[in-house]
Amino acid sequence: MNRPIARIFGLFTLLFAALFLSTSMWSVFEAEGLENNPDNRRALLEQETIPRGVIPSADGEDLAVSEQVAGGEEPRFERRYPEGSLFSHALGYSFTEVGRSGLEQFYNDSLSGQGDDLESLFGDLTGGPEAGDDLTTRLDAEAQRTALEALGGQAGSVVALEPDTGKVLVMASLPDFDPNAVPDQLDELNQAEGSPLLNRATQARYQPGSTFKVVTAAAALDSGEATPDSILDGSSPAIIGGAPLENAEGDAGGAVSFSDALTFSVNTAFARLGEDLGAETLFEYMQRFGFERPPPIDYPSSQLFASGVYEGDELVQADEPVDIGRVAIGQERLQVTPLQMAMVAAAVANGGELMAPRLGDAIVAPDGRVKDRIGPASASQVMSAEAADALAEMMLRVVNEGTGTAAQIEGVEVAGKTGTA
Repeated sequence: MNRPIARIFGLFTLLFAALFLSTSMWSVFEAEGLENNPDNRRALLEQETIPRGVIPSADGEDLAVSEQVAGGEEPRFERRYPEGSLFSHALGYSFTEVGRSGLEQFYNDSLSGQGDDLESLFGDLTGGPEAGDDLTTRLDAEAQRTALEALGGQAGSVVALEPDTGKVLVMASLPDFDPNAVPDQLDELNQAEGSPLLNRATQARYQPGSTFKVVTAAAALDSGEATPDSILDGSSPAIIGGAPLENAEGDAGGAVSFSDALTFSVNTAFARLGEDLGAETLFEYMQRFGFERPPPIDYPSSQLFASGVYEGDELVQADEPVDIGRVAIGQERLQVTPLQMAMVAAAVANGGELMAPRLGDAIVAPDGRVKDRIGPASASQVMSAEAADALAEMMLRVVNEGTGTAAQIEGVEVAGKTGTA
């Protein structure tokens, strides 16, 4: 090859490489920013030309599918939710007209065939995928129906976690909505009484009341402040944070073992214990349980609420003024989500280790190959196994002989903690 031709060839190669790099950057590395730009309608319409992956429940029910619709020169697909409102908040929705939420939003890249794996990258460079990947879950449709039935139409939430894996089995929230109706009824749903689009499992703020005593008990047991047999002062009333506090139903209380204080939910004993622990220690254990930050779950961050002590919209820190005795019994300015309290119970059941909650189970290619297994991940070691075992035994007593006897199930060991607020 003579010198002029070699120079032209080298220049052509350099320009081609620069063009390839620029195209790759826009089509791959900048894809998320472009796709999520509401003005980029072309990207949204392109995703309608391939079927999104299926989202099935763990017990084999298809919860989200894509159906071909008429119109245009090429086929177009729309999302359908065969079970209607059953998992409306966990699944969310995906429609060109209104956007996405829930699992549909979090796993959009995989469901639409735009993942960041090499296979998807190659597909992007060769004309795009023919179908999105499926997302298997551990969501249990029958258990979800049971939870919704138990709510009896009242506003609220039920969350069930698999303690040793963090898998979410149930995420129920009422009022709910039919995701199939979202494109036509979004404005009405946004204005509807009861806020049906709000996922109460991850976004609603509740005062936990005495259910929070599990956190206080964990801090006391693990730090060595108390053992199940320690004798606490449960006399009533008590001056806590400069104001009187009484036990429920006028119980005068007295000397009580730590185990009995949890079994019969003695407010004054736990409030005094909270003051003995102090704000620094109790807040430390709250953080170990996942408080003060959004839960580490595969769900859009904009739809998550960090549980904790609040002053307005700001989290209160341990070194700020706080009535720690009332925090210890789930009062003061403490606000929590049902998901957070399910994480507390799961950590106790799992020997003190908190697993990150997971809605997704695996990403599965259209040909059935498992591309990515969404395995268990440890979030924190909240307490020692010994402390967790002791606390679990105390919580068994709550159900067997204390305030939680209504939760008994014949033939099943049930541990728990009641609470009112």
